[in-house]
Amino acid sequence: MTVYTPAEAVEETGFTLDTLRYYEKIGLLEPVERNAAGQRRFSEEDLSWLGMIRCLRDTGMPIAEMLRFAELVRAGEHTIPDRIRVLEEHDRRVQAQIANLAERQRYINRKISYYRSVL
Repeated sequence: MTVYTPAEAVEETGFTLDTLRYYEKIGLLEPVERNAAGQRRFSEEDLSWLGMIRCLRDTGMPIAEMLRFAELVRAGEHTIPDRIRVLEEHDRRVQAQIANLAERQRYINRKISYYRSVL
């Protein structure tokens, strides 16, 4: 089994060490194994979970909702329908953000075209 030091976990996930500690403290990340000296050692499973959290965070999911999703995952297979609902609702919000950004981009492109036309 591959284990990662905190520095390696930071490099792999893009989260800061403070963020990793915070996520562990609030229960978003399950307690991380420690070596004999008490230093954190992250597993592949930890990094995989952090990849999911990175995706959710980067797409704007609030921490409270990420915590709810984490609770569902830890509760077992019977929560899969609930997890689907959480992710589908989040996906709808992401789609709305994308549509909003696309509209803003069209506006910017119209301005670029206008400014080019007056040169």
